[in-house]
Amino acid sequence: MARVALVTGGSRGIGAAISRALAGAGYQVAASYAGNTEAARQFHDQTGIGVFQWDVASFEACAAGVRKVEASLGPIDILVNNAGIVRDATLHRMTKPQWDAVIRTDLDSLFNMCRPLIEGMRARKFGRIINISSINGQKGQIGQTNYAAAKAAELGFTRALALESARSGITVNAICPGYINTEMLAAVPTDVMRGAILPQIPVGRLGEPEEIARAVVFLAADEAGFITGSTLSINGGQHMC
Repeated sequence: MARVALVTGGSRGIGAAISRALAGAGYQVAASYAGNTEAARQFHDQTGIGVFQWDVASFEACAAGVRKVEASLGPIDILVNNAGIVRDATLHRMTKPQWDAVIRTDLDSLFNMCRPLIEGMRARKFGRIINISSINGQKGQIGQTNYAAAKAAELGFTRALALESARSGITVNAICPGYINTEMLAAVPTDVMRGAILPQIPVGRLGEPEEIARAVVFLAADEAGFITGSTLSINGGQHMC
């Protein structure tokens, strides 16, 4: 029977590419989404992948969402923590709600999603948890103290949970994308893209969502059981560490 994968923020952008790639690799996939019901409906119509709505910033909503997915598809073996938001501002202008929103959605969500699933994975002696962090969690970014803090903390969470879970057949890894060709970057003016962003990337182009998705499929595989606590940087050489 096919393993079940859950992708948070899985109906748009990088998350949609991940959901499609996992489905193409033979997994049963569930994609969660927060609020864009029309985009989620279109994604489901195009792919046949089940979509489930809840707020990853809420522990109770995550626990209820996990129960719905497992009732529909069976026990979740692969969790991709992809959901995230930005609320950019330099710190001297950042509001407490801007800080809180990013920390709750981008960082607290890891606990909110992993906690309802980890005991079942431990009991079954198998699990794959893949956290989508960011290049800006590795190097920082002006105007993103909230986002950079959350994404850097994801890496510490990944390593600690990897150590806790290794003897139970569960791997926990992180991927740090750089600039990826999604609708968010499509809004960047052409002169900014050519003059400020692309010159930072040694390969001279944006990454594609499918390039992140292929890495997720690799880490999700049964054969990737010796890789845990790792951070995979996919940024075209923009930041090496």
